[in-house]
Amino acid sequence: MLRITPISAFNDNYIWALYSEDASDNSCILVDPGSAEAAQTWLSDQNKTLTAILLTHHHNDHTGGVKVLHDTYECPVYGPANSPFDGITQPLHEGDLVYLLDTDFEIKEVPAHTLDHISYYSPSAQILLCGDTLFMAGCGRLFEGTAEQMHKALNYFATLPDDTSVYCTHEYTLANLAFALSVEPDNADIKMMLEKCIALRDASIPTLPSKIGLEKAINPFMRTLHASVVHAATRHQDKVLNSPVEVLAALREWKNNF
Repeated sequence: MLRITPISAFNDNYIWALYSEDASDNSCILVDPGSAEAAQTWLSDQNKTLTAILLTHHHNDHTGGVKVLHDTYECPVYGPANSPFDGITQPLHEGDLVYLLDTDFEIKEVPAHTLDHISYYSPSAQILLCGDTLFMAGCGRLFEGTAEQMHKALNYFATLPDDTSVYCTHEYTLANLAFALSVEPDNADIKMMLEKCIALRDASIPTLPSKIGLEKAINPFMRTLHASVVHAATRHQDKVLNSPVEVLAALREWKNNF
């Protein structure tokens, strides 16, 4: 069985460590290791050997530790083929399959937060490694891509089974839920998750992973067809919004200044 553990880095990043529950296998995969120090400390403490790195996009808080880790462990570095980051040894394209730790990962190009962004989805393990595209109750800022691209990416995520565990790479949950509640103040699911996540953070416990089914219930960026979300975005923009993409763009602009 695959186990996944968060390694905290910087103010709110998570480096995800993937490894087998088999005690005799000390191999480990790291996802988006922005900090070599945090990663190496965890690997040493857990007696793990780094055998691969998975990257979702080029931002330094996701790639900053790669050179040191690659030089130390001589492991392959998987990542988007069109990335400006030059430390990738195994470039990946849309539709590629990666098989690591007896687990299959399907590669999907999800440009929006950055143009090189990809996600890793395992149908067998029902996990999604989505970087900075989908957060619990939120989505990434549109630094390089468009609202249309983000909408397409979130629509893809919505097609995955509801039980799929969502591993994003930042602890943005409380701020995202506060925004989601301002969009849908009558949404009982958002209220319930906000209470639960406040308790988790008060106990210094990560709020992640999320689930696809949960995101469909609480994430305004995945609810752009719901009348309550459309109404809130329209009211905030003070103009008619003619499509889900326009609703998402309005929500993202609203969140940027929330």
